[in-house]
Amino acid sequence: MARLFGTDGVRGLANGLLTAELALQLAQAAAVVLGHERAANGTRPRAVVARDPRASGEFIAAAVEAGLSSSGIDVYDAGVLPTPAAAYLIADLDADFGVMISASHNPAPDNGIKFFARGGQKLPDEVEDAIEAQLGKEPSRPVGGDVGRIQRFSDAEDRYIVHLLGTLPHRLDGLKVVLDCAHGAASGCSPQVFASAGAEVVVIGAEPDGLNINDGVGSTHLGPLKAAVVKHSADFGIAHDGDADRCLAVDHEGNEVDGDQIMAILALALKESGKLKDDVLVATVMSNLGLKIALRNAGITIRETAVGDRYVLEEMRDGGYSLGGEQSGHVIFSDYATTGDGVLTGLQIAAQVAGTGKSLKDLARVMTKLPQLMINVKGVDKSRAASDEGVSAAVAAAELELGETGRVLLRPSGTEALVRVMVEAADMDTATRICTELAGVVEDRLTIPRELAL
Repeated sequence: MARLFGTDGVRGLANGLLTAELALQLAQAAAVVLGHERAANGTRPRAVVARDPRASGEFIAAAVEAGLSSSGIDVYDAGVLPTPAAAYLIADLDADFGVMISASHNPAPDNGIKFFARGGQKLPDEVEDAIEAQLGKEPSRPVGGDVGRIQRFSDAEDRYIVHLLGTLPHRLDGLKVVLDCAHGAASGCSPQVFASAGAEVVVIGAEPDGLNINDGVGSTHLGPLKAAVVKHSADFGIAHDGDADRCLAVDHEGNEVDGDQIMAILALALKESGKLKDDVLVATVMSNLGLKIALRNAGITIRETAVGDRYVLEEMRDGGYSLGGEQSGHVIFSDYATTGDGVLTGLQIAAQVAGTGKSLKDLARVMTKLPQLMINVKGVDKSRAASDEGVSAAVAAAELELGETGRVLLRPSGTEALVRVMVEAADMDTATRICTELAGVVEDRLTIPRELAL
């Protein structure tokens, strides 16, 4: 049987894979695994539950809260909030754990259940495995006064906003910002916090109806934000995804500023202020080589991890590093958050624009993005990608040709029978030629014979 937990909780089609019954059972299992410490001391454990505005989140949240409270957990229902807000509030309340119900940037029919440990930390694999193993066992069934109670966490959003405002080194007066909230969890708090910080705010994608989350707006659809920034002559724009754990930006001319450029801007700012621990940025292998070159010239080292914000977080925790993230816009400030926070990231970008007096376009010039092309080669035996001699020889020849002006990355997919071939080079023609040639070698060497595929 395949592992139920993926790279970011349990995610799938609501009422397909993710049913109310499964949500109830997961909550009961998590109550045993994550609530045992306080329960052993004779105190009722506490959990924070939040969700994004998907219609299915309503019944999934009800099932999760029923499973927790029936297992002796006191539930603080925080309502619709960003994922990083849920993580912050678990720590702020000193709750035993928390649950976020969201499918992030996925379309509205999908949903997910993500658990956080005490302090708002993501769960390690072994704890997720323990929850999954508990699913087939008898849940805890207290009676009488030992059942958990459910109460509305009425000041949850206010606490989060106060926290965010406390991270700013100065106000944002004089800035005009367009915010695209993806019709998602940040639709309420992101405009409020930017306005409270003094910015003039234009808001798009902030009318969630339960079905329109991520629909043509947000960090995966930057067209509307680009148009709005230019139309309103704004200084820049910020785009969140459905649960607001990521942030991409658009400068005043409508040019995209991706996660690598955002990390470059913020890493240099933190180094200048003496707050970049060991002058290290943690990023994944997918980050553009231009980021590494720019930061190396500034005396900053990049620690590379596998793709996925959980791996970035693990490396940051292990080294005590202060900044990390992904090209997709997950940016983590360990001084203020335990996970990627798109609203926090947007605020810190705004603080740099306001504090330096430079445009976001000028700030983003600190790094030059090398042309990057990726080809997905399907129907291949991905397990042999690293060991096939023909593939290895082709990669070595490509790397020799590119030298220090580019790089090659072959990455087997974690969920599909395909290999991702990524090439960066000094120009797009070279990147296209080498990437196409390597993809051809991968296809020739690793294609699964039709009779075996069937």
